[in-house]
Amino acid sequence: MKKANLFMQRMRLRHINGFVAVAQERSLSRAADKLSLSQPALSKTLSELEALTGNRLLVRSRQGTRLTEQGEQFLGYATRVLEALTAAGHALDRLDDAPARVLRIGALPTTALGMLPQSIGQYQQAHPYSRIQVITAKNTELLTQLKAGDIDVAIGRMAEPEMMSGIAFELLLLESLLMVTRPGHPLLSETITLEQALSYPAILSPKGTVPRHNTENLLSTQGFSLPGQYIETLSASLARQMTLQFDYVWFVPSSAVKADIAAGQLIPLPLPTQGMEETVGILSRNDGELSEAALAFIATVRRVANAKGSA
Repeated sequence: MKKANLFMQRMRLRHINGFVAVAQERSLSRAADKLSLSQPALSKTLSELEALTGNRLLVRSRQGTRLTEQGEQFLGYATRVLEALTAAGHALDRLDDAPARVLRIGALPTTALGMLPQSIGQYQQAHPYSRIQVITAKNTELLTQLKAGDIDVAIGRMAEPEMMSGIAFELLLLESLLMVTRPGHPLLSETITLEQALSYPAILSPKGTVPRHNTENLLSTQGFSLPGQYIETLSASLARQMTLQFDYVWFVPSSAVKADIAAGQLIPLPLPTQGMEETVGILSRNDGELSEAALAFIATVRRVANAKGSA
């Protein structure tokens, strides 16, 4: 085994601490007091160090202790090692004292059921000590919070030009409007028409949202209006549970129910909804001040969206 490898394997911090203390104090007794060691223990540590280096580092006399030429050279390296360890300790203390940086993600309620869980899961697998706060809201509220700096990045929709001032939009996908029911719904036992579907209670997004606007447009273009009985909610999880348990027809963006449809838990009604597509993408401030965490999360969302698009 090479001498350098043996030196690295057997060297201990006590060897460096002891040597530096003696070099600073120029006295074995004072250095031992400083380190709260006995003189024999410190003397043994120094002898071990000299054996490891293969050089005489210290000369002891009645006048005190002085460094040899090799000792002076070794002192420079030993001092830098201790300085580096001290700096590392201070850096860790600062991390402990500072509040953990939380990545704040805004999302539409429907994307919170769609691509967001996969995106967050993959991001935290790659960043195991990360902390994430998810805020679900209407698209207009997401844009307002993004501009105010209350969230770092959002998954939402393109809005009117005046609302998009200061906001960058990166298209991820086009999603369609669907009408879905539970398996076993009475509608599924007959030939389905839009008129028949509207005879059942509906679940709709709140007024002022893009899915609600698309729903009303879809009905009006075919000469219908909203059914007399409906639930209006922004909560996709509530809408899902109501649809699974009762005879509701849920008007919902496709990404929110893609997994449920694939698993056979929700059934899309075979009714035309062409022309009701909407854009979903990444919303961020265009001032170029995204954090490393936000940039890494955006990259993860892109991968998830691409994987879902090719699936």
